[in-house]
Amino acid sequence: MFGYVMVNKPELKIKDFDRYRSYYCGLCEALKRRHGLIGRAMLNYDMTFLVMVLSDLYDVEDEETCCRCIMHPVHKHCQRYNEISDYCADMCVLLSYHKCVDDWNDEKKVNRWILSKLLKRRCKKIEEEYPEKADFIQKRLNMLSIVENAKTTPIDKVAKLFGEIMAEVFVYQDDFWKEDLYKLVFFLGKYIYLLDAYEDLEKDMKTGDYNPFKEISTHENYEEQVLQLMMLMVGECTDAFERLPLVENVEILRNILYSGVWVRYGHVKSRRLEKERKAHSGMEERKTEEETRQ
Repeated sequence: MFGYVMVNKPELKIKDFDRYRSYYCGLCEALKRRHGLIGRAMLNYDMTFLVMVLSDLYDVEDEETCCRCIMHPVHKHCQRYNEISDYCADMCVLLSYHKCVDDWNDEKKVNRWILSKLLKRRCKKIEEEYPEKADFIQKRLNMLSIVENAKTTPIDKVAKLFGEIMAEVFVYQDDFWKEDLYKLVFFLGKYIYLLDAYEDLEKDMKTGDYNPFKEISTHENYEEQVLQLMMLMVGECTDAFERLPLVENVEILRNILYSGVWVRYGHVKSRRLEKERKAHSGMEERKTEEETRQ
C-alpha cells in the first residue's frame, strides 16, 4: 500500500526533479545508516514526500553530499540528509514491518514472513524510541484488520482508519501546524487506501478478499463514483496543504499532490478499460462467428 505518492516527472523542471531525487537518495542513506542494507529495501516515494514536507515546514538544515552507491555505481549523485530523514527512515521501517505481517496473515506470502522476521528486531528499537506512535499504529492496524474481516464495513469508515495511521506518522511535532498537517495526510492516507483497493479489485474478486469497492463495482456509473470519491480526498488534502508555510519544496510538492498522485490512478484505469475493450471485442467476434455458421 505504498508507492502512490510520487512526482509526475514530465511536468517537473530538471532542477526540481534533481532536488526531489536528492531527498529520495538521502532517505535511502538514512535507511542504510540506521537499519542496514535491509532498511534500504523499504525505501518508497510516500516517505520521500514526508521528508520534503517536514524538512521545508521546520526549515531544517540539509547535509548535502555527492557520492556513488550500489544503485548508482558509475556516476555520482547528490543526497540531502537531515534529522527528518532519520525520523522518516524509522517510520518507513515500522510501517513496512506491519505491512509484511499483514501480508503474511492475509495471504500467507512466505517472502513477507521472512522479511518481517528480518525487520522485527529493528522495529523493536523504533517502538522503544517512539512508544506512543508505535502503540497508536498497532491499535489502528488491529482495528483495520477487524473491519476488513467483517467485509460489510462502509468505504469511508475503513479508509478513515488508514488515514489516521498515516496522519500519526506525518505529525512530527505537537505545534501550531499540527492540525493542517494532520488533515493533509489524513485525507492523503484515505486516498492511498482507496486507490490501492481500486487497483486490487479484480484480484480481490477472485480471491474473495475484502475490498471496499466490491459492492459498487457492478454499478453502471462505478468509474464515475470512484473518481468523485478520489477527487474529494485530494481536494481536502490540497486545501490543508495550501495553508502550510512551505517555500523551498512547494513547487515539487504541488506537482505531487495536484498531478503525481493521479499518475498511478490513470495507469490502473487505462489498464482496466483496455481489458474491458478486449473482452467486449472478443464477445463481438464470437457472436459474429456464430451468426456466420447459422
